Amino acid sequence: MTALATTTDPTDAYPGYLTCLADADEHGAVDVALGLLDAGVAPERVLLDLVAPAQSEVGERWARNEWSVAQEHAATHISERVVAAVAQHANTRPTGGRVVVACMDGEWHALPPRLVAEVLRLRGWQVTFLGASVPAAHLVSYLHRHDAQAVALACALPMRLPHAHRMIEACRRSDVPVVVGGRGFGADGRWAARLGAAWAPDAPSASELIADERALRRVPAAQLSHLADDEYASLVRRRGELIDSALTDLRDRMPAALSYTPAQLDSTISDLGHIVDSLAAALYVDDASLFTEFVQWLVEILTSRGVPADAVDLTLAHYATALRDFPRAARTLRLSRGGLPTAGPGAVR
Repeated sequence: MTALATTTDPTDAYPGYLTCLADADEHGAVDVALGLLDAGVAPERVLLDLVAPAQSEVGERWARNEWSVAQEHAATHISERVVAAVAQHANTRPTGGRVVVACMDGEWHALPPRLVAEVLRLRGWQVTFLGASVPAAHLVSYLHRHDAQAVALACALPMRLPHAHRMIEACRRSDVPVVVGGRGFGADGRWAARLGAAWAPDAPSASELIADERALRRVPAAQLSHLADDEYASLVRRRGELIDSALTDLRDRMPAALSYTPAQLDSTISDLGHIVDSLAAALYVDDASLFTEFVQWLVEILTSRGVPADAVDLTLAHYATALRDFPRAARTLRLSRGGLPTAGPGAVR
C-alpha cells in the first residue's frame, strides 16, 4: 500500500492517487479520497477534481499503449470503489425530484455518468443510476413505472450518436426532458444540438439545467433533414458487406495480415466495423469532422501498437471506392484521408 501525506487540495493528492491506480492499490486509493474528505474537502471536489481527471489519464495511458486493457479495467474498478466510498461518506438525503442517469445503448463507459449521478445526488436530487448500455425500450419502460423529472444520458463515443438520438426521442415521447453529456456529443456539444438535445459539459451544469425545466424543454428540434438522401440508411444496410470486402482487400494488399493471430484478426475486424460505424454517425449528423477526428484518433491508437497508418489509408481508400455513389460519404472519406500522416510507398492515394 502506498503511504500518502494528508492534503486539503485534490490537485496535490492527484499524483498519489494515480500511483494507487497504477499499482492496483484499492485501499490506498480509497484512503486518499477519504483523507481529503476528513480534511474538509467537499465530496463534489473529490469526485470532479480527483477521480474524474485520473480516469481521463487512465484512458490516455491505454490509448498510448502504456497500459493494457487489464490495467485500465483494474484502475476503473478501483475508481468505482472510490466513488462508492465517497458517496457512503457523504450519505446525502434527497430533497429534489427523481433524475434517471443512464448510458446509451451499446455504451459501456459507465464511470463518467456514475460520477454525474453522484454529483447530482450530492446536490439533493433523488438519483437512479441505470448503468451501462441501457436499451431504449427498457429505459422507457422504467420511466413509465417511475415518475422522473429528467433523464441524463451519457455517450462517450460519437459512433453511438444514432443510438443516442433514438433514446432521446424515446424519452421525449414519454414526456420526460433530457440532458445529455459526454465526449460523444463533441467537446462543445455541437452534435447534441444537431440531435435536438440539451447538453451539459459537466455534472454541475447538468444539475443546473435539470433545475430549470423550462430551459431543458426549450430546445430547438433536431436538424436532420439531410437524412432524406438515404445515405446513412444505405450505409448501415451494407455494413457487413463493407467489412468483409475491406478485410479481403487488406489481406491482398498487406500480406502480413494473412498471418494474423485470431486475436489480431478479431481486433482488425472490430476496427473495420468502427470505421464504418463512425462514418455512418458522421453522415447521421452531417458533419465530416466527426469522422476525421475519429480517424486521427484511430491512427494514433494503432501506430502506438505497431500498426502502420498505411493500413488505415488502405481501408479508407477501399471504402471510398465501394461508396463512390454516396456523395457525402465520399467527401468525408476524402477529407479524412487528407489528414493522415504522410503515406509510405505502399499506400494508395
